[in-house]
Amino acid sequence: MVQIEYLDIEEQKEYEELIKKVVKQCFIEEKLENTNLYIAITLTNPKNIQKLNREYRNIDKETDVLSFPMFEKEEIKKIISQKEHIVEDTLGDIVISIKRVEEQANEYGHSFERELAYMIVHGFYHLMGYDHIEEKDKLEMRPKEEKILQDLNITRI
Repeated sequence: MVQIEYLDIEEQKEYEELIKKVVKQCFIEEKLENTNLYIAITLTNPKNIQKLNREYRNIDKETDVLSFPMFEKEEIKKIISQKEHIVEDTLGDIVISIKRVEEQANEYGHSFERELAYMIVHGFYHLMGYDHIEEKDKLEMRPKEEKILQDLNITRI
């Protein structure tokens, strides 16, 4: 379901427990638990995520999370509706800047756990083909994100 890697930061088992719990809930919510899909999540530092952002998006600044989907939204819907096992494949890659998670948790006044969980869920929904550029898309994506966090009882406080 999830493969976790560290790039130039120290490994933390508590990160891994939270990531696995959140990804599992995302898969259950979107009916992906019976597929052979998995997500590759890389935890890194601002320098590395800025490099990736520049290389893949032509934006030369650091960010908090990057998502690299492997399927279009309609392809994912088809995989779910077929209800048959596919060959093991990645749903996509998520890269998270742990330093930015720490900073944003402080900035927004909530826990590191809540901010990391949100980054995972946010990245997951980008892999699922959701976006938040247009207001109508944001109105579809945000409630899905919040539902996952509420189901896991990961609150803002």
